[in-house]
Amino acid sequence: MATTNLSAYDKSTIPNAKNLRFGIVVSKWNPEITSSLAKGAIDTLIDCGATTENIITWEVPGSFELIYGCKKMLETQNIDAVIAIGNVIQGETKHFDFVCEGVTQGIKDLNIKYNTPTIFCVLTDDTKQQSIDRSGGKHGNKGIECAIAAIEMAAL
Repeated sequence: MATTNLSAYDKSTIPNAKNLRFGIVVSKWNPEITSSLAKGAIDTLIDCGATTENIITWEVPGSFELIYGCKKMLETQNIDAVIAIGNVIQGETKHFDFVCEGVTQGIKDLNIKYNTPTIFCVLTDDTKQQSIDRSGGKHGNKGIECAIAAIEMAAL
């Protein structure tokens, strides 16, 4: 797990996002976490030159549904990158393992199938506090880091 702040970036080293279009697919599960990640991503895209008109945001029920939501966005929207935002917290059953594995493999598959990058912004933490720490808490906001990755991959 990251133990440093994830939010630091040097804007002068990031390509300008002015002419790029971004999709963001956000899980509604654990909304206090995912909405903070989405806000970090959107604010960062705008800070790096993207316009609000060029950022499309969709919601899906949970992290597992991110795969279909991203696939649908890749197929129907003219975007340069999509960010999949979700949060899975370890519980008492193996459900955590199945969801994390499925989402990871599904997003990997989207990156293989499509010529548009899909960025993995799914927190998979042992505790809610770890998720809070990585969605605007003491370790920064992973949404910011993923927005930078989306810009860099779209410009690749």
